[in-house]
Amino acid sequence: MTLNKDYPRSFSHIGITVPDIKQAVKFYSEVMGWYIIMEPSTVKKETETAIGQMCIDVFGDDWDTFEIAHMSTSDGVGIELFSFPHGIKEAPAFNPFNTGLFHFCVQDPDIEGLTEKIVAHGGKQRMPIRAYYPDDKPYKMVYVEDPFGIVFEIYTHSYELTYSSGAYAK
Repeated sequence: MTLNKDYPRSFSHIGITVPDIKQAVKFYSEVMGWYIIMEPSTVKKETETAIGQMCIDVFGDDWDTFEIAHMSTSDGVGIELFSFPHGIKEAPAFNPFNTGLFHFCVQDPDIEGLTEKIVAHGGKQRMPIRAYYPDDKPYKMVYVEDPFGIVFEIYTHSYELTYSSGAYAK
């Protein structure tokens, strides 16, 4: 079936590579409150199953096994965690100026509490918490990173509310 009009697609999931799958599942479930949909498990390179063949299609032949876990946010967005034994385990260089994924964003009205919890569990606060409309609305944001060096953002309010009033207008 072909639709004549384009429409906005919903966000399904994001894949994140981490150095230690068990530590990442622990952090994201305890700190972010994300649901564990599938506990960490090992995928082996093989062509006998659809998932095995799909992984070869995506990752090529330069791997033997990797670990994967599936999590979900409260609004049903999936978090797919990967850990590859031969991958680089250091934190990725933060370079928002290059093409590629820059960050993802979560929403929590208690931005201060979540930021403190992230820091208490080995993450970092990358900037002060800032207000978009300090005199008019309680919309705040902050950039943080998890203990593995993955940068993300926290908003206190929805994306639509934050930007519908023209956050960049003077």
